Amino acid sequence: MPAPFDSGPDRYGNDVLSGDWRARGRKVIPEVPVSRDLVVELASDGFCGAVVGVEQGNVVLEDRFGRRRQFPLGHGFLIDGEAVQLVRQKPAAAPAGRLRTASGSFVADAAPAKVALPSRIFVEGRHDAELVEKIWGADLRVEGVVVEYLEGVDKLPDVLAEFRPGRGRRAGVLVDHLVPGSKEQRMADQVARGPHGAHVLVVGHPFIDVWQGVKPARLGKEAWPVIPRGTEWKHGVCEAFGWPHAEQADIARAWQHILGRVRGYGDLEPALLGRVEELIDFVTAPAG
Repeated sequence: MPAPFDSGPDRYGNDVLSGDWRARGRKVIPEVPVSRDLVVELASDGFCGAVVGVEQGNVVLEDRFGRRRQFPLGHGFLIDGEAVQLVRQKPAAAPAGRLRTASGSFVADAAPAKVALPSRIFVEGRHDAELVEKIWGADLRVEGVVVEYLEGVDKLPDVLAEFRPGRGRRAGVLVDHLVPGSKEQRMADQVARGPHGAHVLVVGHPFIDVWQGVKPARLGKEAWPVIPRGTEWKHGVCEAFGWPHAEQADIARAWQHILGRVRGYGDLEPALLGRVEELIDFVTAPAG
């Protein structure tokens, strides 16, 4: 006869009250550290935006129209339709190797401020200058190269006449839509034949505007839209993407939205990257 308290298999299983019985069958909501440009949706009202910051325990989201709202960190968010809880980013571990700049180059060791070189890089507009600064700003400051914008390629001859390029004083110029037969190509040829040609390098990308130098995937798009002739290009892009475009302020906000999605050189098209690198090499080369 078996003992009254036989220790054989328990046909009724374990104690149902043992362990965290309340959590059984409950779906675990994953934690996602907040990081800049992370796109999330608010489960309660469908507001969707990219993370632009964390302030006093609140995550700041900006939607595609430039509107910003704050929400407490934690539950109540969706990523790709799945519930998540947002948590603060843990401090990054010390890097195993040298840090890199947004352009991919190694961060230079600390050094005294460098006097600006006589040489300059000129870009066609303010948006070009802001994009160059975001990706190559750290490198240019190390080299002492100043970037100025032309406010239009038509002003290039006058700007060069005032700048007076020469030995040890080079001018690198980046223009939009430099394609055969274009006004920009004719201007570049004119400069090359002019008195300053030996000390000026005009290069360009094939895009209608520097906005197209940003890979459309960074905006969640497969391609930049084709805008019909007669429609101002930036307004047409905003309309095609469903962004406000009635006022110039809308265009400015659209650009800041685009620029905010750029994290490093990998977010730009090679046709733009190569041209800027070429200009930097040109204006920093030893005087010859």
